[in-house]
Amino acid sequence: WNWGEYISNGEDGTLDVNEEFTKRTGIKVNYQVYQTNEELYTMMKMDSSNMDVVIPSDYMIGKMINEGMLEKLNFDNIPNYKYIDPEFQNLEYDPTNEYSVPYTWGTVGIFYNTTMVDEEDVKDLSWDLLWNEKYAGKILMFDNPRDAFAIAQSKLGISMNTTDEEELQLAAEELKKQKPLLQAYVMDQIFDKMASGEAAIAPYYAGDGIIMMEENEDIAFGVPKEGANRFVDAICIPKGTQNKDAAEAYINFLCETDIAVANAETIGYSTPHT
Repeated sequence: WNWGEYISNGEDGTLDVNEEFTKRTGIKVNYQVYQTNEELYTMMKMDSSNMDVVIPSDYMIGKMINEGMLEKLNFDNIPNYKYIDPEFQNLEYDPTNEYSVPYTWGTVGIFYNTTMVDEEDVKDLSWDLLWNEKYAGKILMFDNPRDAFAIAQSKLGISMNTTDEEELQLAAEELKKQKPLLQAYVMDQIFDKMASGEAAIAPYYAGDGIIMMEENEDIAFGVPKEGANRFVDAICIPKGTQNKDAAEAYINFLCETDIAVANAETIGYSTPHT
């Protein structure tokens, strides 16, 4: 199970990664997608018996580890882990480096349509743009709590990792103020809405910007002056998998240099592969 638009799949002359894995190993890949970490978490809580490999984000991996939802990996079966940059090992969400292998990393910023947004409003780019009443009905927002709250917290000068309930309440109130200005809360829907000019402004992940800017040359991207987070999405195996050896073979395969290159070139995200 993986995010949408998050693997090289053979379109436009790219390498079909899953087909290539079957060629090399004889193992068939059943591939399905989800839109948010929370959607994946709910599905795994209900029944993870048909999941062998999942690719959640950092904070969700930490939650899953704490709740006993992931298998420890046998790195003897993942020798290509040697290609993962040490900068992406032993991170906060998996400090003992037992449950995950980094897949991609990136940052969050603001996408805007240069024909619909005044230049003055993006000259000193700020998260405030997502609350600008001038663009009411043309603003999109993340349909997931971690990213939405992080933006509100950054706007207010609050740490993105705060655990202070009063500060979190302030961020919640800020998001309530924003809601009437929004066209929609979105995840993968952002591609159609921004590329078609249906929306003017949206926060999203930098890697997807390459796709959107290729589809519409009027779209620009910037990281707001308040800063943004760096995220890591990593490959994990759900607890109780019936195919652990095959799952580890697939993780090792994703760490092959040619496969990592194909994925990075197709999806536009940064790779932890050296």
